[in-house]
Amino acid sequence: MLVAAFSVGSDSWWQSKNGPEWVRRENGDCRVTFWWRDPQGTENHSPIRRVWVYITGVTDHHQNAIPQSMQRIAGTDVWQWSTDLSAHWRGSYCFIPSARDDIFTSLVAGEAPDRTALREGWRQLLPQAIADPLNPISWTGGRGHAVSALEMPDAPAQPGWNHPEKPDVPPRCLQWRSERLGNTRRVWVFTTGKNSGEKRPLAILLDGQFWAQSMPVWPALTSLTSRQQLPAAVYLLIDAIDTTHRSRELPCNADFWLAVQQELLPQVQSVSPFSDSPEQTIVAGQSFGGLSSLYAGLHWPERFGCVLSQSGSYWWPHRGAHQEGIVTEQLKTGTVSAQGLRIVLEAGIREPIIFEANQSLYRQLHNVQPSVYWRQVDGGHDALCWRGGLMQGLMTLWQPLTDPREHQNNQA
Repeated sequence: MLVAAFSVGSDSWWQSKNGPEWVRRENGDCRVTFWWRDPQGTENHSPIRRVWVYITGVTDHHQNAIPQSMQRIAGTDVWQWSTDLSAHWRGSYCFIPSARDDIFTSLVAGEAPDRTALREGWRQLLPQAIADPLNPISWTGGRGHAVSALEMPDAPAQPGWNHPEKPDVPPRCLQWRSERLGNTRRVWVFTTGKNSGEKRPLAILLDGQFWAQSMPVWPALTSLTSRQQLPAAVYLLIDAIDTTHRSRELPCNADFWLAVQQELLPQVQSVSPFSDSPEQTIVAGQSFGGLSSLYAGLHWPERFGCVLSQSGSYWWPHRGAHQEGIVTEQLKTGTVSAQGLRIVLEAGIREPIIFEANQSLYRQLHNVQPSVYWRQVDGGHDALCWRGGLMQGLMTLWQPLTDPREHQNNQA
């Protein structure tokens, strides 16, 4: 519906907005327009000079491109910005209103910016990020700032998340005091399905605080269990504590996984018994957590037989460099072997370095290991994509424990 120019920015005009708007183009892509209402009014009253648009996988630090700012419609409180997205795209975004010059101000349009400068610029700006006030679907992202959800009309279905169900029994939050690691953290234990007297399979989810609080997985897991697309299981979510601990403990850290096996698992076993079979044990993680999950499977295959790695940081420790990471080097030299593991690798086509590293790893694994599943998504380094892949990966890895026809009929 066309709106007369004089009404743009009026209360009635804003009431018609419910977040980003899109129209499908002739080539099948979608032209998407983002809106933001300046709470301080027009340019005559507001100090806002830019409104940076941070869209995961589109304008974020993974793209070696000049950051994008919305533009004000003169004489109004309206800021807008448009871009083209694939009809299959899904991702999160946020706005960063700025009333002063910042690190991006000196960047020259048309020139590729330095990646280090981009990362530093976003690091400075993201604490000021806000979710889209027009979008009711928002949460706190993994970096601690608010984000909102956006998906295009042909984005793949996300099993469990599209039909959430309230758990019969809420998760239990425990304290794990680790002597080996010298710290204390929260862990969450969640049990699904009826107690049949048999020990359930176990799934360990890294970055547990995110999946327990920012984007709770309980309703999706409950839904898929009640639909018999996942077996009755025990889920153990491990808190990363903070960024410092996460950066030290997750990337290829033997002490972390020894502590999990020697200290944490016996504690959880006493609360919610689970199977010791590696074929029924999944380790799942994203980014550093994806790297850590495969590391655990490669080094302790007798305990962790199934690996779900999403956007795994297989460049580590060579950030920004096109070099093989430690895990890839260990596989190539035969220090470790993937034989016998069941592995799901997932990456987004809009996270270039990670996507390339994951594809390289998949080719290497696929040459020697038949039980490796590859999944790519039209998205970036984004929990909104990971949540669907997490459920799909659990279904894939536990397929022998469910009806294979159910798995085949519910591929994303």
